[in-house]
Amino acid sequence: MDRKPTVLISGTGFAGEGHTAAFRAAGADVVGMVGRTPSVVKEVSERLVIPYAGTDWQAALETCKPDIVSIATPGGAHYDSILLAIEHGCHIFCDKPMTHSGETALELYQLAKTKDLKTAYASSFRYTPSILHAKQMVADGAIGEPTEVECMSHFNLEREIPFGWSHTVAAGGGRLNNNFTHTLSIVTSVIGENITGIIGDVRDDLGKAPIVEGVHNFMTRRNLIPTDLDDPALKWGDSDVEWSYTVQARIDSKLANQPVSVLFKHGGLVPRFNDDHIIFYGTKGAIYIQGHYGTGQLHHYGADKTWQPIPTPQTIIDDTPKVIGDTEVCWHYLARALVNDVIGHPSHEYQTFKDGCQYQQLIDVIRKNENWTDVSELTRSQTLKEAP
Repeated sequence: MDRKPTVLISGTGFAGEGHTAAFRAAGADVVGMVGRTPSVVKEVSERLVIPYAGTDWQAALETCKPDIVSIATPGGAHYDSILLAIEHGCHIFCDKPMTHSGETALELYQLAKTKDLKTAYASSFRYTPSILHAKQMVADGAIGEPTEVECMSHFNLEREIPFGWSHTVAAGGGRLNNNFTHTLSIVTSVIGENITGIIGDVRDDLGKAPIVEGVHNFMTRRNLIPTDLDDPALKWGDSDVEWSYTVQARIDSKLANQPVSVLFKHGGLVPRFNDDHIIFYGTKGAIYIQGHYGTGQLHHYGADKTWQPIPTPQTIIDDTPKVIGDTEVCWHYLARALVNDVIGHPSHEYQTFKDGCQYQQLIDVIRKNENWTDVSELTRSQTLKEAP
């Protein structure tokens, strides 16, 4: 390609603005933006100096004729937008979750593959400097053979956050779609992509949330929490997704002789006591990274049997996009990789719809909660035996 690739953005919220900045920094030309509400898309597109603004995705594709589309809406709105983009022959950048189900994700992955389109899947915290550093260290043998990984996070989200897409399966909500996708991506980037087994338990410990008009930007929804939750006129929406999960996985790694055991523990509504963290354990040491997505300080436990903070290599620092915010850094990293691939320049390896499709299928399996073995008869009979 001998010109700047053009990009059409779907979504006007935090992700839509973030994707716009990321593609511009990658050297692309953002030519249009589409949103649900005319006044909102007009205001955002004018503020970001995007020439085309509209509410009709089909019309925008026909008018703008983009090389790339960027899907920055909640997961439940992805399917139709991606399907139309594939029909128009566009390369696709899609935020997680890919869609609301494994079945629809598989369909889109196969369609994009048939048309030989490039796709980027943004479960993107695998691109933070600390995770890239951990990947390098593990590959270099800093912990010996990987044996276990532990991912712990507690978000303490307000139960009164207004009802919206994050509360329903159909809209792409749930903590598996919006937390597990990132941590799974982080772990596989370091250990290996060959997931051979998965088991999990999920729980909806929220139940309901207040319905409030005017919620637009995901990042500012807390500002609209009702002041009087006992108001009889207040309406409530029912949650049908998980707000807590415990997942175990097995990953075959080229770096280990046995499958690596991985624990993913997340509580969306509970407070943390100690730091959220990710730990990679091995036969000769361990790597501890602060933060639920591993964005904090990296520590190494080695032959001296002590934990030591390790600075990020300068090569990784130099390659990290110079923007504020961990989420924004990762969007910039991935957008740069996709744009370079589209124009035929050398590109970093990046996740595609193949990964997004697999993650949605795994989430479907976990949500079935069919992993339990009923031992009630065993415990009852043992109780009877022990009775005087």
